[in-house]
Order: sequence, then C-alpha cells, then structure tokens
Amino acid sequence: MDVSIIVPTYNEAPNVAELVRRVSAAVQGRQAEIIFVDDSTDDTPDVVRAVAASASLPVRLIHRDEKVGGLGGAVVEGFRAAQSDTCLVMDGDLQHPPEKIPELLDRAARGDVDVVVASRYAGGGTSTGLADRTRVLVSKASTAVTKAMFPVKLRDVTDPMTGFFVVDRRAIELETLRPRGFKILLEILARKSFRIAEVDFDFADRHAGESKASFLQGLHFITQLAALRFGKMSLFAVVGGLGAVVNLLIVWALTSMGVNYVIAAVIGAEVTIIGNFLLIERFVFHDMRHAASSVWWRFAKSFGFNNAEALIRIPIMALMVETWHISSVIATGITLVVAFFVRFVFHSLVVYAPKKGAKPSAARAVLEEIDEQAMQPGEI
Repeated sequence: MDVSIIVPTYNEAPNVAELVRRVSAAVQGRQAEIIFVDDSTDDTPDVVRAVAASASLPVRLIHRDEKVGGLGGAVVEGFRAAQSDTCLVMDGDLQHPPEKIPELLDRAARGDVDVVVASRYAGGGTSTGLADRTRVLVSKASTAVTKAMFPVKLRDVTDPMTGFFVVDRRAIELETLRPRGFKILLEILARKSFRIAEVDFDFADRHAGESKASFLQGLHFITQLAALRFGKMSLFAVVGGLGAVVNLLIVWALTSMGVNYVIAAVIGAEVTIIGNFLLIERFVFHDMRHAASSVWWRFAKSFGFNNAEALIRIPIMALMVETWHISSVIATGITLVVAFFVRFVFHSLVVYAPKKGAKPSAARAVLEEIDEQAMQPGEI
C-alpha cells in the first residue's frame, strides 16, 4: 500500500460519493486506501458502506460510538488502522481538493521530510473557502498566535492549523499524542521536531452540508493550545483564575449590598466550586475521566475537598481582615492563590485517580500524563 488516506467525518453523507470519486481519480496508478473514521449521527456510515461496494480502491469504515478526542482522536485512530506508513489526512467536505494529493505524495516521496503540509498561506495558496471575512481574520489571528507560541517548531510552517497533510507514521510517537478537538496537525508538530515541507493549495467551498465550526470548537482550540504550550497545570490555573474572578465579583457585589463579608465569601465559594468542577471536567481532566470513578463520585470528592479547604481558608481570610486589616477582596484573592496548588495536586491524584480494578497499564498511563503535562516546562 503506497498511501492510507484518512478522512475523519461527522455528518458528511452528501459528500462521501464525490470525495471517493475524486480521490480515486487522483491516486490512479498508486496503491491506496481510504479510511473513513466516522463520528456521525446521520446516515454517513451507510453511505460509506454503499459507496465502498463499488469503489475502485479499498474504502474502509471505522464508526466510533465514543468520540474520544474529537476529530483529532479520529485521525489518531486512523493512523493506528492504516496499512501504509504514509498517511494522508484530509477533511470530508471537499474543501481540501483531492486533485492536490499527487503533489503532496510526490513531495513526501523525496524522503527528506517527515511531514508535508498543504498550506493556504504559502506561495499561491488561498483561503477563499472560509465563510466570511470574520472567519478569515480568526484563522489568520489563530495562526499568528500559534506560531508565536511555538516559534521554533513551527518556524517552517505557514499553516499549522490546516487539516490537509501527509505524514510518515513512523516519525510520530502516537502514544504521546493527546488529541482534543480538531487541530491534529498542531498536536503532532508541537510534540516534537519534524522535517517539514509545504505545498500551497486553494481552500475550496464546501461541496455540500454546513460548516462544523463553532464557539465550542474555538474553546477546544484555546484549551489545546494552552495544554500543548504550558501543560495541564496551566489549564487548571486558567479555570481557577476564572473562578477566582467570579468569586471576587460575587464577594464585591454582595458586600456592596450590605451582606456580611464572611457570608459573601461562603456564597462565592460554593458557586465557584461547582462552576470550576464543570470546567475542569470538560477542559482539563477530560482525558482521564474514562479510568476514574463515576462523575457523581468525582463531583462528591471535588465538592467535599473544596468545601473542607474553604472551611480552612475562610477563617484564615477572616483573620487577615480582622487582625491585619486587609481588604476582604484582597484577602480572598491571596487565599485563593495559595489554595490553587493544593487543589491541583488533590484533583490530579485523588479525584481523577484510576478507579479500583482499572488495568495497571491504564493507571500507569494516567500517572505518566500527570507527570508529563502537569510539570511540562513547554518549548524553549
């Protein structure tokens, strides 16, 4: 097999037949396969099976009931299933023109690079397929921020946000990838240094269907970027920072209304404890939940610990106010900063610890993740 073409899909049924037709024409003369890794809720799997029955090249379907890691996780699953070490990744909406595949493969075949990136921003490439000027600005701004955060590893890449690329699977350490969302190329390039080449392409309009871009995907991108650059502890700090701001605002608002500062602090603490748990579930420890206890037991441990911590923290805050005459808002902020480190360690090692009966390998992987991401210094 010369190349395995990996296509992650989510409700792309109207595009499947045309994609297979154009890819088949583009790779004529090569030994190729198409692997659809599908998270759809529509009839996309049935359409893939029907198209595969008459396709001129092997078409395989992996339908996932659990969408672990989002689109990035689907691509990683495709890497594992591929019959060729040369893997080409592309979207299923035909905004990545299949006619560009031969050029990408020919560049990769020279053997002097590990990754060939199809770029909208190199040479004669264009991004006309983006829906409007806002999306163009968001795309370019995101690219600029990403390159600024990884100036060494991305110095030769003009479009680290693209989903259209060729990679030698042997150059990737799949076990180190922590996909979250849809920017899998960024996840790959930020983990280690690669030899990279680029080929320009025109980002086309969607063949059919609607764009999957959303505010939630934007949050996933920010989360992914922070995790790659700074590690899991930084994500926890971001959530804690947001919670601290909300806590301070609640204390300020309630004390301004005449509520006793201790009561105001208790209310602020309870609101932010619940809010912080929901955020760290979604964005910080989401990849450790499968090996941990149930969500309600995780919440009970988190809620109980944070309330116990608050029972200690609030009297200390009161002492600072009454004895040292520090502003109640400032005292709240100081104690929250101190509490952050204790909270992180407890959540990493207790709340999201592997449940009893988990396989040793799973438990070890979770602990390694804590070591790697919580204490990861980032790129120098």
